[in-house]
Amino acid sequence: MEISQVEALEIKDRRAESLGNLQVLPDELICSILDNLTPRDVARSACASSVMYILCNEEPLWMSLCLNRVNGPLQYKGSWKKTALDLENVPEEYQERCGKPLQFNGFSSLFLYKRLYRCHTTLSGFNFDDGNVERKGDLSLEEFSQEYDGRKPVLLAGLADTWPARNTWAIDQLSLKYGDLAFRISQRSCKKISMKMKDYVSYMYLQHDEDPLYIFDDKFGETAPSLLKDYSVPHLFQEDLFEVLDGEQRPPFRWLIIGPERSGASWHVDPALTSAWNTLLCGRKRWALYPPGRVPLGVTVHVNEDDGDVNIDTPSSLQWWLDFYPLLADEDKPIECTQLPGETVFVPSGWWHCVLNLEPTVAVTQNFVNSKNFEYVCLDMAPGYRHKGVCRVGLLALDDSSLEDLKMNMDHDKDDLSYADLTRKEKRIRVQEPIADPKYTTTANGVSKSYDLWKQGFSYDIKFLAMYLDKQRNHYSSPWSSGNSIGPREMREWLSKLWVSRPELRELVWKGACIALQADKWLDCLEEICAFHYLPSPTADEKLPVGTGSNPVYLLADCAIKILVEGGLEAAMYALGTELEFYSVLSKVNSPLKNHVPEVLASGIIYLDNGALKIVPWDGKGVPVVIGNCNLILENWKEDDFVFGVWGKKHFECRKAGMPMNEPINSAGCTSIWPFIITRRCKGKIFAQLRDMLSWEEMLNLTSFLGEQLRNLHLLPYPFSKNSTSSDIELKVKLPFADGYMEDIPIPEIPEEWKVFIRTLCRRKMNVTNRLENWGDPIPRTLIEKVDDYIPDDLTKLLNTFQAENGTNKSCKPCSWIHSDIMDDNVHMEPYWISSCSGGNGSDPCLADNDCVAGNDHGDVDKSWCPSHILDFSNLTTGDRIYDVIPIYLDIFRGDSSLFKQFLESYRLPFLTRNQEEVIDGGDRFERLSYHAMCYCILHEENILGAIFSIWKELRMAKSWEEVELTVWGELNNYKCVS
Repeated sequence: MEISQVEALEIKDRRAESLGNLQVLPDELICSILDNLTPRDVARSACASSVMYILCNEEPLWMSLCLNRVNGPLQYKGSWKKTALDLENVPEEYQERCGKPLQFNGFSSLFLYKRLYRCHTTLSGFNFDDGNVERKGDLSLEEFSQEYDGRKPVLLAGLADTWPARNTWAIDQLSLKYGDLAFRISQRSCKKISMKMKDYVSYMYLQHDEDPLYIFDDKFGETAPSLLKDYSVPHLFQEDLFEVLDGEQRPPFRWLIIGPERSGASWHVDPALTSAWNTLLCGRKRWALYPPGRVPLGVTVHVNEDDGDVNIDTPSSLQWWLDFYPLLADEDKPIECTQLPGETVFVPSGWWHCVLNLEPTVAVTQNFVNSKNFEYVCLDMAPGYRHKGVCRVGLLALDDSSLEDLKMNMDHDKDDLSYADLTRKEKRIRVQEPIADPKYTTTANGVSKSYDLWKQGFSYDIKFLAMYLDKQRNHYSSPWSSGNSIGPREMREWLSKLWVSRPELRELVWKGACIALQADKWLDCLEEICAFHYLPSPTADEKLPVGTGSNPVYLLADCAIKILVEGGLEAAMYALGTELEFYSVLSKVNSPLKNHVPEVLASGIIYLDNGALKIVPWDGKGVPVVIGNCNLILENWKEDDFVFGVWGKKHFECRKAGMPMNEPINSAGCTSIWPFIITRRCKGKIFAQLRDMLSWEEMLNLTSFLGEQLRNLHLLPYPFSKNSTSSDIELKVKLPFADGYMEDIPIPEIPEEWKVFIRTLCRRKMNVTNRLENWGDPIPRTLIEKVDDYIPDDLTKLLNTFQAENGTNKSCKPCSWIHSDIMDDNVHMEPYWISSCSGGNGSDPCLADNDCVAGNDHGDVDKSWCPSHILDFSNLTTGDRIYDVIPIYLDIFRGDSSLFKQFLESYRLPFLTRNQEEVIDGGDRFERLSYHAMCYCILHEENILGAIFSIWKELRMAKSWEEVELTVWGELNNYKCVS
């Protein structure tokens, strides 16, 4: 029945009465609150009033609830509410009742109306012109490099004419051929969502979403390898310097993209400031692009001041085109184009872009690093936050004082903004929101103001951008942004591989290393150390640090030099002090391990004094004056003590464990002092360089070697502290309560040597959930929620303590020296030659020694590799022997249980010695060595769990920590010591 005008005027607005005290909140905020409830709580809220019923039955709300609930394959049931109810296992009879919505009058909402419009609008009636992006036919590589690469976008025709995908990548054909395969979905959700191709295509035709689901799969080549045969990288984009990284070390770089009308990619800058090409196979796409540093209207960039991670708040692609684009003045409009099937869009490094699908589309895209954007990628990897904000937001990332610094620097030398002349203001930078509220008419003027600021002096030039690097921050060991496309270890390996494999690019690689690793600063230190110790100056080939560790390491002709920078000065002093104490113990007892550890030639401290580098020799005993001035040491030390030895280090680690993640340890004012050590260089290669070329027999030899040498390490005399008593260590751990107060929890009496070890674990347990959440993917969220139930409340139970006859508590575990870092870059192997005349049985091997380095021709011989040395003892500590098993099994053996078993047979030392008749309070789990190992992995200071869930991908769906424990560490429970 139609409502007359008179009746319409008499209809009472039901909003105030239905919402009560909530009426003061705008509809958008109420919907945002509902978005954070569970599906069941939303269903209950719908019963509160008629307006709440309307708000709680919006499809966009149920889409969000559903996507936050699902984790894995998704099947759309025709509406998001039905899909969510299905996930909640609601019986069908109740679902049918929910399918009959109630109708109410007397309520209107502009917010809901706009959202409904975006859900149901079609784009066929929208008039888009060709745009103003240059359109070109097939270019030569030289023309592309000179005119477009690193400069501006271009729309290219003809690059995909010969691809099979031009004929086979229609949506229905893909559904027919790959219908039962699941592909990853891109959506604003913390969950990993996938859909079978046939289910996704069905969803495409049924949905009415304002921001539809979008296949954006970087693993499509692994899911459907035949898809990779349907296209090839165009000749203009062949150079990709990330290709030297293997497997999962390489960041995601190629994506299959499928989306319905109204879907698309919202405003973003491609990861790591890489460039990209995007080829469309069917449908039409509308592109909008802005130059680097020019923030689009409606977008806000947040830069984390601790780790430099950049997050972007942006409307959906459709919302931006409908609500924000019309507000733009002509000078503020983006560069635009409509992409047609067969055309390729090139997006240069740092350019903002937004894509809207005008029709159902299929596309393929790849990101790449080449000579033009290499330095920008290195800049984006560098620690700090200000330069990241400037790269994306331009001068909006700076406050007034920083803008003044900029003007002074530009006036000082407009022609040469070199990296080294720039000063840093000690002030935390705010990334400002660049737009006004779009509801007000001043918005367009605000954008013009932003444009004026962008034009003031911002330049997407590497010298300009490098001005904003934090020069005081140690780039080797500062917190790494979680948004970086690769980790610091992979970054160092990437530069090292490029340095070796691409000698023609060494000048460019050196520039990138200076930006990302401060390679020029460490080279100055290296040259000073060489001069002080009368060593030959490093050659051009030797000036880049080697390896993937967190300290600069250099390999010269006959020696290796390590400058310790990880964790700041105090951590570096304990690292070197403990290493030198270990070498002293090794020499005194004449352990067999001595033959497999590099000889120490010299050690000392290098520091900057009034702009000049100076060196003080140090053998680990006593405290050099330059260190004494830094207030890092305790009182009552003696000149012949290893003040920075293992006991001091354990106390330091305990303090560090109680601090928030990434919180610097005290060494303020001492940022230009670095310990160093010089050792005899081992001939040959580290295992990391040989892993893929070793035979199974060579791997078994390595496994036995590691077992034997770890046995030798763990048999070394335990370094009891001369001064350590229970009074040194307060045996209490502060545990947080919800009201913010702390409670002192006493630790049960345990043997002296274990007290700091247990206290450190207790401190790590205090914030274990937050730490795992910060590490995030691939650690399953469901397991993070259960971690506190899995880790024991009383961590002393991991020691399996018992009461001796004299009444004192003893541990069933021996406390030993622990290397804690035996990984693939800390194991050295030497080559040897097996002559064919020896019958191939290896009975008369000829050790290569320097021949490997010199490249001598040995004629008709076979080369094999033999493990020779364990390297890098800067992470030494003392504790449970099981700790040393963790990096060996996960990093060197990569989870190979047969190698692990062989290793244990060679090790032959007990991890646990106890009377089997003893019963431990707490259950059988404390009897399992696998449980001990799993607890240490969870409480480890490094992201060990990330490695576990990368090796055993099936465990990402594990229901319990016990399942992970037994899958990974179950072999430990079968171990029988035969010593």
